[in-house]
Amino acid sequence: MDKKAEFKTYEMPTGGWGSIKSVVKHAIKQGAVKTTPGLMTDHNKVGGYACTSCAWAKPGKPHLAEFCENGAKATFWDLTSKRTTPDFFARHTVTELLTWADYDLENEGRLTHPVRYDRASDTFVEVGWADAFADIGSKLKGYDPEKVVFYASGRASLETSYMYQLLARLYGNNNLPDSSNMCHETTSVALPQSIGTPVGTILLDDYNHTDCILSFGQNVGTNAPRLLHTLQEVRERGAPVVVFNPLKERGWQAFVNPQRPGQMATNKPTDIATQYYQVNAGGDIAAIMGMAKCLFDWDDEAIATGAARILDEAFIAAHTHGFEQFEAHVRSTAWPDILKASGLTYASIEAAAKTYAKARSVIAIYGMGLTQHRYGVSNIQMLVNLLLMRGNIGRPGAGICPVRGHSNVQGQRTVGISEKADLVPLDRLAEQYHFEPPRKDGLNTVEACEAIVKGDVKAFISLGGNFVRAIPERTLMEEKWRGLDLSVQIATKLNRSHLITAATTYILPTLVRTEIDEQSSGPQIVTMEDSTTCIHASRGKYQPASAALLSEPRIVAEIAKHTLPPNPTVPWDEWVADYAKVRDAIEATFPEQFRDFNARLDTPGGFPRPVPARDRVWKTETGKANFKLPKSLDASFSVSDDRDLLRLVTLRSNDQFNTTVYGYDDRLRGIHKSRMIIMMNADDRIRLGLAKDGLARITTAVDDGIERTLTGMQVIDYDLPPGTCAAYFPECNSLIPLWQHDEDSKTPAAKSVPVRITPA
Repeated sequence: MDKKAEFKTYEMPTGGWGSIKSVVKHAIKQGAVKTTPGLMTDHNKVGGYACTSCAWAKPGKPHLAEFCENGAKATFWDLTSKRTTPDFFARHTVTELLTWADYDLENEGRLTHPVRYDRASDTFVEVGWADAFADIGSKLKGYDPEKVVFYASGRASLETSYMYQLLARLYGNNNLPDSSNMCHETTSVALPQSIGTPVGTILLDDYNHTDCILSFGQNVGTNAPRLLHTLQEVRERGAPVVVFNPLKERGWQAFVNPQRPGQMATNKPTDIATQYYQVNAGGDIAAIMGMAKCLFDWDDEAIATGAARILDEAFIAAHTHGFEQFEAHVRSTAWPDILKASGLTYASIEAAAKTYAKARSVIAIYGMGLTQHRYGVSNIQMLVNLLLMRGNIGRPGAGICPVRGHSNVQGQRTVGISEKADLVPLDRLAEQYHFEPPRKDGLNTVEACEAIVKGDVKAFISLGGNFVRAIPERTLMEEKWRGLDLSVQIATKLNRSHLITAATTYILPTLVRTEIDEQSSGPQIVTMEDSTTCIHASRGKYQPASAALLSEPRIVAEIAKHTLPPNPTVPWDEWVADYAKVRDAIEATFPEQFRDFNARLDTPGGFPRPVPARDRVWKTETGKANFKLPKSLDASFSVSDDRDLLRLVTLRSNDQFNTTVYGYDDRLRGIHKSRMIIMMNADDRIRLGLAKDGLARITTAVDDGIERTLTGMQVIDYDLPPGTCAAYFPECNSLIPLWQHDEDSKTPAAKSVPVRITPA
């Protein structure tokens, strides 16, 4: 879509009538109006289905409507009355479809039949399930196992994910990259080093006991809107909410709860953020460093005057390691360097630190604004350091809370989808299934891309997702993807990754979570894990979009049966017939995590997995929580005094979930009709000679022999710090070099891409 964008600052609150209108609009557009009553009765409710959108926690006592605007959009997108049939593929060549926008491809509706790419006609043609599985299995048998990749997006259930990781390991590799590699892998590296767990320590009930919330790099209004209900209650108790984010996001500013008739009638919002600091992209380490520096100064004063200490010296002494080195590092860091890197004033940092110092129990929330940088691990560990200074981990109302994206992206890692061999109980799998699992680490997402570029991957199996669209270095990756011998895409809707064809390409359509999954033992239950480590059951309520669809567990099992030698200890058919038996197998592999799995399925609010750090048990090398020194004050690749060099933050719109684009309205930012825009500080725009609402060219500012440029980007004046600009994901992924990733986790550095912007 090449329409000119319309921009007008959105001054209405998040939620409220704007959300109601959006839900109605999308229900009508997708022909899914008949499914709207289910949002009230079944959505995120015990006995109902779990939302396929974000991974935010589900309360034990749900609201009347336990869904948000974006969850409703995701549900309508899944339950649309539109269909992408074999007749559709017969009418459109792949060459033509490659010219379609992401929205138009998925808006054709649900895939109904398995298809295979036919190069002679340049179309996808229908294929029988049996023939597809036989061909896929035959090809997989002929490859070196290390040259096959098993990718998973974050929507697949725990049951499917467990079967999928077992398929890969029985096949002979740990090549199990997933969407977590692209977003919160940084969390999975940072937190174990600091506190001994790869996940957050917060349960939903902690918000009832917190005295203060700090948020870094997270847009609650778009990425986890149901959290706004909890934040509203926190604010009504008088607890402050301190936000650090380059953009002024509407969700943090004002919220009208659609479930409160009085508030809807008056349209008087709840102000969520009590303090809002527009930190530079990549400047969070410096901001936190400044807060820590203030705490040390005030603690010195308290000691000198005999006042109550600012630091929790008892906690530090009993539970932490490395404090002295951290203290020396903070004290030696100069204020001018902190202010330059953060983009904040001393007064702002001091005010944030004062709020933190006054609170007894503090929760720190963060999103990909911390994880997707060169030093993303340092970002997170610096935030943990701040919490440790005042004992804010391991007591009610306090802790660290990474906000995950996909609805089960955290859970699939829990049940074994990991490329890191030491994170999976391989000895237990070996005993359980009588085989020798591969012990060599597999490929993560960036490494899989690098291997594809080198020609070292023969086959790519994708359990959901839109891999080619989601990854960095898209132009080069699309070229090299065509060198694959086999691409198998398990999907619900058509996307661009399906159209970048290998020598052999299959699209295998599957059920969505909201649909009834009928197997020989009856309707099935699947499970997933939310951001707070709680496990929830989900039961489909709607008839499948096509009688030809198979469930994800069935597809995984059939690929396994046609690929692997018989193994009587792996009962693929029994698992497909009754998913409860898969859960029994999961419990046998992970008994500490899934005790009494089947018996606890319908626990209100889900049942939590144990997280030792919640109880101040630190599973680290030192046996304590570790203060970790940051590698730099600035987390970005673009550390330069060149004023013409800007830092690009890629982000998603209000009408989007990851690579799925529901429409062209970014209502909460006031941007409509186009996604080909670049948001800039007005002074930067003027200084660089760009016309307001004019067109610009964005070029990645690196010298590695590859030109990465986007043209025709409409310039919009936006409230951003000088030197920071923002545009949409995935359109801007082509600007991100594959080698620009977090140094430790290899998460792509999509939140501070060095760019130059010139008139088009």
